[in-house]
Amino acid sequence: MTETGFNAEVLPMEVAVAPGTDTPRILFVNQASVLGGAELSLLDIARLLPFHNRVALFRGGVLFERLTQAGVAVDILDPTGDGLSRVRKNSGLWNVLGSLALLVRITWRLQLLAGNADITYANSQKAMVVGALASALARRPLIWHMRDILSADHFSPTMRRVAVMMANARAATVIANSHATAEAFVAAGGRRKLVRVIHNGIDSKPFDAITTQMATLARTELMPLDNGFLIGVFGRLTPWKGQHLVLEAISTLPGVSAVFIGDALFGEMEYKHTLHKRVECEDLRGRVRFLGFRDDVPRLMRAVDAIVHSSVNPEPFGRVIIEGMLARRPVVASAAGGVLEIIEDGETGLIYPPGDCAALRAQIERLQNDPALCERLGAAGYNKAQACFSRTAMIYSIRQVVMDTYLRKQHRTDPKINNKDAAEN
Repeated sequence: MTETGFNAEVLPMEVAVAPGTDTPRILFVNQASVLGGAELSLLDIARLLPFHNRVALFRGGVLFERLTQAGVAVDILDPTGDGLSRVRKNSGLWNVLGSLALLVRITWRLQLLAGNADITYANSQKAMVVGALASALARRPLIWHMRDILSADHFSPTMRRVAVMMANARAATVIANSHATAEAFVAAGGRRKLVRVIHNGIDSKPFDAITTQMATLARTELMPLDNGFLIGVFGRLTPWKGQHLVLEAISTLPGVSAVFIGDALFGEMEYKHTLHKRVECEDLRGRVRFLGFRDDVPRLMRAVDAIVHSSVNPEPFGRVIIEGMLARRPVVASAAGGVLEIIEDGETGLIYPPGDCAALRAQIERLQNDPALCERLGAAGYNKAQACFSRTAMIYSIRQVVMDTYLRKQHRTDPKINNKDAAEN
């Protein structure tokens, strides 16, 4: 297992889509059309890789709109909107078999598109399973960008076995978004030699563009929250993201308020209602606001005093942590998974044991009482994010993987190259 390297000195300031006549045609596949971390990353990759890029989505939605606005060609595989939503991370064999008709229909549509591309690039686990079948039918190589930790915390045994079996059989390369993600794949039976680690990269410009005046105005808009120490919790509302832990941690911290940006997505409305009911209690009343999904995340991050990441299970990467660092805010994060590849405790952020409410409370209180520490962690975190998690570096590394796959494909299919190799042997 190797990490795709790059030389920062030769990277352009920005990558633009300028494909030539002999560049590869890439078909990206993604199951969801919401704007989660995987989808935001795909939006950058499909827009900025200098190839002929096309995206196939299981259904329409916000991602479809954003890709279309960016000039990327998009196809919808299941116009009815049902997709494979009945197959979830914890699905067993019967759930998978029950969606077999949908799987066949979507796979057939996808293999027609894959036949007009050089490489199929799956951006999610469901997309990888369908993409593996479609690329096999179309006789095209498959790249899987793996963004989940294949463990019992996240997936059922059936879903783990299916993913590993398909990847081992069909993937030319498995791009892992962290070493933690890569090691979980190998531990589940994945072939180590397939894996390349490429950390997610995030553009710093939207965060750099937020002025102090803009941040102050955003802070004013968050009132009537208590104007003391304000933490921000960003991300989808779901039990494993641990937003309930944050509420319990601040419930005994006078002077600390919280704003939650994000919403429930995949059948998690009950958890959302539980969180809303909790903040009606006396110990939290008037100290918490839920804003739902927002397009002004950089502005809101600059408006808070600290960012809290509270996942109770290992995080595959931790995009929100990088965003918080780029906003020059101190980050408190759950110490598991890809988080440990981002934060050095006490240097570029603070960490605590996953699920440990008392430890999270102590770290928040530490920042509340030490403005100099907040300033130092915010500055160091920004420098770390700029140096190690830039969008340009991510695009450059992915470009290398795609070109390696494309050249191997050309080598196998070009009669001149094959005849030359045979003569030399």
